[in-house]
Amino acid sequence: GRTVEELQAEYGHIIAGASAQDIAAAEREVIAEGLPVAEVQKLCDLHVAVFQAGLESDPAPENKPGHPLFDFRTENELIERTLEGLEGLVLRYTGGDQAVLQTLSENAKNLDIILCHYDKKENMIFPVLEKYGFEGPSKVMWGVDNEIRGVLRQFTDLLATGQPLGITLESRFNELSRKAKDMIYKEEKVLIPETLGRFTPADWQQMADEIAGVVNQPALQEMNGFYSAAHTSEIPLKTGALTAEQIDLLLTNLPVDVTFVDENDKVRYFTQGKERIFTRTAAIIGRDVRNCHPPQSVHVVQKIIDDFKAGKRDVAEFWIQMQGAFVHIRYFALRDDTGAYKGVIEVSQNVAGIRALEGEKRLLDWE
Repeated sequence: GRTVEELQAEYGHIIAGASAQDIAAAEREVIAEGLPVAEVQKLCDLHVAVFQAGLESDPAPENKPGHPLFDFRTENELIERTLEGLEGLVLRYTGGDQAVLQTLSENAKNLDIILCHYDKKENMIFPVLEKYGFEGPSKVMWGVDNEIRGVLRQFTDLLATGQPLGITLESRFNELSRKAKDMIYKEEKVLIPETLGRFTPADWQQMADEIAGVVNQPALQEMNGFYSAAHTSEIPLKTGALTAEQIDLLLTNLPVDVTFVDENDKVRYFTQGKERIFTRTAAIIGRDVRNCHPPQSVHVVQKIIDDFKAGKRDVAEFWIQMQGAFVHIRYFALRDDTGAYKGVIEVSQNVAGIRALEGEKRLLDWE
């Protein structure tokens, strides 16, 4: 019940030299003692506010062009500029200036950089941090990311109505701007220093390769070596025989996204199609599947796995609408000939086009 100012005044002499690592260590400790991640997430902003003086005295890490963190920080600068550019337009529109609607709507599309930025953080940075035992704070930050995604979705939905809903639209934008800028501060002062203190040159190289779209990241080099060795060697299957290259081509060109998790709950494989619905990077290979989902949905993942392992269920399915797509997500339990559980595959597909089909099509109409 005490204010930030009171806490800073009383403990200022202690926390003046606090670093990003101190905040992260404190969050890990209370999570290890049993405090739910959701509760730590609620206190995340307070932690940064109380320790702000110490964090700002901690020199920001240097970034150079070509380093993944250079891209990461450039994205943060773009997010800030986009939000600042929208602020005046939102005020004019909610004040009754209908003429700015088209400009506001067009500029608001640039907010997609927030989604891309968070996907990169959660799929490239968090898995490596987890490898070094840095899990609790990552989960907290992921939870806040999802809060920001929710506010962004509310703002864009309100904007799409084409009606200046006054305080509602303005308040959603103000909340989005505040939360997104607070997240930038946390990334700059907590997340980035943690990565610089833990990541190896190989970790940074793998991330740079993934950003550049290079296929043969270190995590996949062994697999690529296998492809070379087995390029012409056929692998006997139940209904035929294929080379490793043919298997890869077949899976990659399926009109669905596939992710395979083994019986030990480790991610072993994912397809790399041309239009993947959910981001996957080589960093998730070998990762516990529970860490591949935001904290809010981990209990659902655990329920599916538990019921699959217990033989209670063999299929789970969901469908969601996102950015004009209607996504059908299915999970299938894998069992061997004896019925033993061998893992689960996630199959995702945008079925918007399929749902729109009517009548019949029996002839080829390429001309």
